[in-house]
Amino acid sequence: MKAKNMDQPWWTPARHADRRQILLARNRIQAAMRVWLAEREFIEVDPSALAISPGNEAHLHGFMTEAIGNDGVGRAMYLHTSPEFAMKKLLAAGERRIAAFAHVYRNRERGALHSPEFTMLEWYRVGESYEVLMADAVAFCRLAAKVAGSATLRFRGKVCDPFAEPERLSVADAFSRYAGVDLLASIRPDGEPDAVVLAAELTRIGLRVAADDTWPDMLSRVLGELVEPHLGMGRITILDEYPSAEAALARKHPGDARVAERFEVYACGVELANGFGELTNPDEQRRRFHLEMDEKARVYGERYPLDEDFLQALAIMPASSGIAMGFDRVVMLATGAPRIDDAIWAPVPE
Repeated sequence: MKAKNMDQPWWTPARHADRRQILLARNRIQAAMRVWLAEREFIEVDPSALAISPGNEAHLHGFMTEAIGNDGVGRAMYLHTSPEFAMKKLLAAGERRIAAFAHVYRNRERGALHSPEFTMLEWYRVGESYEVLMADAVAFCRLAAKVAGSATLRFRGKVCDPFAEPERLSVADAFSRYAGVDLLASIRPDGEPDAVVLAAELTRIGLRVAADDTWPDMLSRVLGELVEPHLGMGRITILDEYPSAEAALARKHPGDARVAERFEVYACGVELANGFGELTNPDEQRRRFHLEMDEKARVYGERYPLDEDFLQALAIMPASSGIAMGFDRVVMLATGAPRIDDAIWAPVPE
């Protein structure tokens, strides 16, 4: 992309000419992914963006609107931060393999890797291990690079070979390797985190700990500052076995309640996908949602309603695995685009 055109609006002819090859590659990548899904008998679905709840994770922020009924009475609704709740209802209804290219909306997010509106590729497999999704995600990264005519994924001077054998690394091992932190020592056998123990670990390695830092605050700092910059360098990293306390929608690992069947996929230090062995216990899910909303209220002074239909659907949803991939980010890395807005046809105005 020519530096002299970077400051022009995206709709100016010169800036659009710079972006156009990226956008055409985006279309080819999406078409190829649709073929890949269809060949494996996935049904593409199209969930509504308007929802009762935008999602119930503490640090995800929704856009609220008002739906006015025929009687003139208004009701608060939200643009979804993920099509997850709707797609799991479809699994409860009887679908077995489904996928969606969904526009999703996240407030308080803007930057080189974040847009308030972006495209998420989300897909689910009933009765299959979450490890199958790891292979799916790697296949999509390889497919994107191939269609874009690139041998690598690239972001701001960092390079990842998606065709190399991916690295699979537990969060605990990543903390030990890159930060010298014993993460599991700060998690009790039942999965409950211990902030005092983690604070001691961070103090030992020289990181500042504030008096009001929670266990999630400290985990996020180590992950963002010391771990993520090393992930997906040279080859894809699958960061597996997230702590149960950081996996509100995932099953606990059958062999260790301290961790969950949750993984993320990284290339060039960039998170591309987030996958789960899905939690299907509505009582446990309700408990976790309340904990998440308590944390949101503590940090941001707000909470979102629960989608009671979703919780009812969980009771009949079969064992499944699901994953969400940032489609625009995959296009970025396959084409070497410097910002997410360069991979979106008509970006949200600044």
